Amino acid sequence: MTNYVYIATSLDGFIATIDGGLDWLEEIPNPEQSDYGYAEFMKSIDAIVIGRKTFDKVLSFGEWVYHKPVFLLSNSLTKLPEQNFGKAEIVRGDIKKIINQLNQKGYTNLYIDGGRVIQSFLQEDLVDEMIITRVPILLGKGVPLFGTLEQHLKFRHKKTEIYNDTLVKSYYIRDTNRGDNR
Repeated sequence: MTNYVYIATSLDGFIATIDGGLDWLEEIPNPEQSDYGYAEFMKSIDAIVIGRKTFDKVLSFGEWVYHKPVFLLSNSLTKLPEQNFGKAEIVRGDIKKIINQLNQKGYTNLYIDGGRVIQSFLQEDLVDEMIITRVPILLGKGVPLFGTLEQHLKFRHKKTEIYNDTLVKSYYIRDTNRGDNR
């Protein structure tokens, strides 16, 4: 059972502009149209857990980008709008219980996505691996990847890859000496 974060950040740690914009990611030179390992990563994933803002952002792309089951964490949404039926399943409640339920259903490798959802998972010490791609841009303000934590969370560096002399993709794995009670 592994919960993964796979995300890009600006050098100053933001994953989106204040209004949720991702336009700055399109400024990255990509002459070979590489996905920078995303498709390979997705092969190892059973399901995706996202929040409401990420769900709305993904819907704005036009074409549905996920080809795996999507679980939408939302306490405000009771049902999906009709045009979005089948794209996600709404889940609510305690995230530890939700993860246990998903694991029992066979979803053991989860992609955790979206600023608030990632922060919630980190606060509950539910992130096992992080793959963070740093983009050489300073946004100055925006949606931060990390928020406040009640405890220190230790990770070990696994490896780093550099793409086009521009992007720095680092892999981190949760320190196994954490006293895991999950």
